[in-house]
Amino acid sequence: MLEQRRTTNILLLFIVVPLVFYLLKILSFIFIPLISSMFIALLFLPLMRWLGRRNVPRLISIIIVITLIVIGVFIGVELVQLSSKQILSNDSGFFGKAEVKINELMLYMQDKVGMEYNPEGNFLSQFFQKETIGSTFDFVRKFLTNILMITFFTILWLSESINMHKVLNNTILKRKHTSIKAFMKIEKDLITFIKVKFLVSLLTGIFTGLACVFFDVSFPIFWGLFAFLINFVQMVGSFISVILLSIFAFVELDPTSTLFFFILSITGVQVLFGAILEPIFMGKSFSINVITVLIMLMLWGFIWGIPGLIMAIPITVFIKIILEQFQETKTIATLLSGPERTIPPLKNK
Repeated sequence: MLEQRRTTNILLLFIVVPLVFYLLKILSFIFIPLISSMFIALLFLPLMRWLGRRNVPRLISIIIVITLIVIGVFIGVELVQLSSKQILSNDSGFFGKAEVKINELMLYMQDKVGMEYNPEGNFLSQFFQKETIGSTFDFVRKFLTNILMITFFTILWLSESINMHKVLNNTILKRKHTSIKAFMKIEKDLITFIKVKFLVSLLTGIFTGLACVFFDVSFPIFWGLFAFLINFVQMVGSFISVILLSIFAFVELDPTSTLFFFILSITGVQVLFGAILEPIFMGKSFSINVITVLIMLMLWGFIWGIPGLIMAIPITVFIKIILEQFQETKTIATLLSGPERTIPPLKNK
């Protein structure tokens, strides 16, 4: 009887899990803002508690948090506008040089690989067709809609209309002490992740922009902002940033030692902040297996696209902490974790 029940539970698991992921993909327009707002609210919870201890009304505290978020968004928009003006006002002939080098590369590919290419057309103008402009407006519309929904859900989280602790206690954990302990660990680890990731991404963007200025590569503000944003995609973002900026520098700079040292510099920035300082700041408690990171990036990237790539690691940490609370799933949580770094005990003389 017990064996039959166990088999039934396993079969139900195989049915339920794909169904859950399917619903997450279909209802992404709700779940992406909901999960994003949860992480934002967690980041500001310590500030809310600090204001509460000073008898600041909750409504005023929420207004303060929303004001801080609006200021952050405003700074981001200003940076985007500044980088756009820098690109549009560029008169160094970059686009002409890019067109020449792209034509040369495409003719080489046509000769060696046999791919079809029309050198009489303007390659760069293909990105400014009516279809592209229409898709851009559609992207802006969806982006603004998501921002409004994220703001709405963030207010609900901060006002405790959606209480994460009660949700955990009533649905998954069912034990008050365990749910409090799990919630505190989730909050601590995710706040650590968001703070460290933001700081590392900010430093990566600043030093990438400074490298562009030092080596006289065009659009340093744009590339600094791009490096900052793409760095939120764990592991993959660093490779994308280095590869795209290297291709851009290859178009603009002559293939000399200057190009080599520029690529070496931006690679060094990514290695220093992403591979050395970030793991140190994250600490041992935040260790996740590299294979787990790659699998989760592919899974959530497939389900939610770019937002999924950004939220893949925080979601993994959330799942890992929940699995650690049950004896039956501690083995799975251990598999998700990275290798433990232990300090050997001192030998008595």
